[in-house]
Amino acid sequence: MGNKNKTISFRVNEDAFEALREIAEQRDISLSAVFRDYVDALIAHDGRVTVVPEHQVDGAAGADDGEFPPTVEVPKSYVREHERLELEADHLRDQLEEYKQYVTTLSQKLESQEAEEVVQLEDLDADDGTEEEPFHLG
Repeated sequence: MGNKNKTISFRVNEDAFEALREIAEQRDISLSAVFRDYVDALIAHDGRVTVVPEHQVDGAAGADDGEFPPTVEVPKSYVREHERLELEADHLRDQLEEYKQYVTTLSQKLESQEAEEVVQLEDLDADDGTEEEPFHLG
């Protein structure tokens, strides 16, 4: 019923872990988000992503010819708002699915009722002078 997240697990040495944690703190995101960003960049650029320190990016070969993926500064508020909207959209999709199921259930109940249980208002308004027993609702 949609994309399900998969978990990737691997081990790194303590120095690499600390370096990754520092990157996450500098960017004010979770350590998992660092890996998700890297995986997203790797997929978006067909595996042609090179991880280098920022001070080497300016002098790196290919930085000027556009081969290395460009970076764009995005405010944290924009990223958080985007994440909030994604969560809200997921919630609304879930609600829509529940409402569809509810409408289907009501439609099935309506179809299963016998025709004698339904009283047409036109039949109640017909005053042709004959007295019939009164109708009671409920």
